[in-house]
Amino acid sequence: MEVSQNYQPLLELIRGPIAESFHFGAFAVVDSHGNLLAAQGDPNTTTFLRSSAKPFQALPLIENQAHIHWKLTEQEIAITCASHAGTDAHAATVQGIQAKISASEANLLCGTHPPMDGETRRTLIRKNETPTSNRHNCSGKHTGMLAQARFWDLPLDDYLNRDHPIQKRILQTFCEMCDVTPSQVILGTDGCSAPNFAIPLKNAALGFARLCDPHDLPPARARACQIITQAMTHYPEMISGPGRFDTRLMEVTGGKLIVKGGAEGYQCIGILPGAIQPGSPGIGIALKISDGDLKGRARPAVSLEILRQLGAISADELAPLAEFGPSFDLYNWRKIHVGSARPVFSIL
Repeated sequence: MEVSQNYQPLLELIRGPIAESFHFGAFAVVDSHGNLLAAQGDPNTTTFLRSSAKPFQALPLIENQAHIHWKLTEQEIAITCASHAGTDAHAATVQGIQAKISASEANLLCGTHPPMDGETRRTLIRKNETPTSNRHNCSGKHTGMLAQARFWDLPLDDYLNRDHPIQKRILQTFCEMCDVTPSQVILGTDGCSAPNFAIPLKNAALGFARLCDPHDLPPARARACQIITQAMTHYPEMISGPGRFDTRLMEVTGGKLIVKGGAEGYQCIGILPGAIQPGSPGIGIALKISDGDLKGRARPAVSLEILRQLGAISADELAPLAEFGPSFDLYNWRKIHVGSARPVFSIL
């Protein structure tokens, strides 16, 4: 992939009087009618959604009314779309779904890792407790897949197999939402071992626009989209965790955005109809930071700047999010101010 062709500088880091580093990336902004409203870099850049795909992976669970059969709460639906931080509340919510579907974390194929929430991680260390699969950030998604398999009386032991009926149904739903065919999707394996999808940024943005504004979708799917967006906005603490960007942005904006990040510098945002002005359509944003954004500073800053330029976030809403951007100060280990970071693009 030629960075110079697909990606453009989006965020610059200044030290002293000069720009020291740049984060390159690309993004697409698409409305629910399929119109490309704005872009930087190549909106056709094809890359993996990683965890930004989770709302689509949960959609068949809702569309087929398995959530009604299992009596899932909004909070439980939200965590099936989540990259949660592994707190006690997150683990308990996942365990609650498993109890309803007669499964357990022993059925999960996501593996284990230390909780992303720092306080939870330190507490487990103090208690000499080993993290289990329910604290994995993808355990909600995997439990949602188990719930789908249980609903259709399908095997649990290979639910991640690409040929498993659950994965085939998820892929088909994802394709329909994003206006691609299965043959156009590049398949890979996610960090949690589930299938993952690479498509052009503009198609991923369209998918998020449709999640937020399913005006042209069949009634059952449109209702499923509404249930998912409501669960995400009503329980943003389930989607990511305390103090984390996805959760904070949804908390501060009070239900007008859905926010779902992914690994390696991917970020999707959906803007609900009427959030920018009366009558404005649903809008999707798909962003990729080309270097993977391992420090996690570029995605939030660029996302906030896109929203600011679109008029989708106010100054009052940006104020409590200042730690994330759009511009922010840089400090060294002695807390001495050494520079700043700021976006370097315009979509106006």
